[in-house]
Amino acid sequence: MNDQTIEMNIAGMHCGSCAIGIQMLTAGLDGVKASEVSYDTKKAKFTYDADKISLDGIKEQIKTLGYTAE
Repeated sequence: MNDQTIEMNIAGMHCGSCAIGIQMLTAGLDGVKASEVSYDTKKAKFTYDADKISLDGIKEQIKTLGYTAE
């Protein structure tokens, strides 16, 4: 295992439902072990296995929902 934890800004969220959608999507990705998304702070924190999914892979999935992870 090659666990990594990263915190990033999420641009484009307009409500709490946005955060829930991102959290549900990312929590279901193979290799993502923990996903916390906050509408209030516009931040997300992910713990993931870098051998199974890359940070860019997580960002690309977030982008499919119409948000930008920075």
